[in-house]
Amino acid sequence: MRIYKTKFRDLLIIKQKNNVDKRGSLRETFNKKIFKKNKFVFEYCTVSKKNSLRGFHFQYKFQQAKYVNVLRGKILDCVIDLRKKSPTFGKIFKIILSEKNCLSLYIPEGFAHAYYSYDKMNIIYYKLTNYYKPKFEDGINVYDKYIKVNWPKKKKIISSKDKKLSTFEDFCKTHKGL
Repeated sequence: MRIYKTKFRDLLIIKQKNNVDKRGSLRETFNKKIFKKNKFVFEYCTVSKKNSLRGFHFQYKFQQAKYVNVLRGKILDCVIDLRKKSPTFGKIFKIILSEKNCLSLYIPEGFAHAYYSYDKMNIIYYKLTNYYKPKFEDGINVYDKYIKVNWPKKKKIISSKDKKLSTFEDFCKTHKGL
């Protein structure tokens, strides 16, 4: 495993080694000796169909750092820095994560997270530093004009809950930052 810094403080790209032979593959997704930074307490796995778009999600209390791995498929992973004192506040970072490129993303607390699924079946595995607390969940609409993410032009599958998320401007009025 190798860890690469980004221009966003504490947002990290992790390159994993994939050992492939005629039986299949073995990929080390986490190693505490290398990735000492956090105390993960919660894990989950999502399966997303092709053209699914999820997010932007965050918890304004009991914030979560996330470690995102794609075990199958390919996603466009996007985050927004919502840390009010950050020099990259309101800026977007995006990256392709896939089973082929073996890249993962460590997202520190204070970011909103979204992703678009490219393949027929996409399996995304998360480690988190805090438990899911729906009472403190919020989000920013993926189509907000401020965000300006160039999502693929395909017809997207979005939950009704995500369609109702507010704008970045509303986030700034309501939360003023995380």
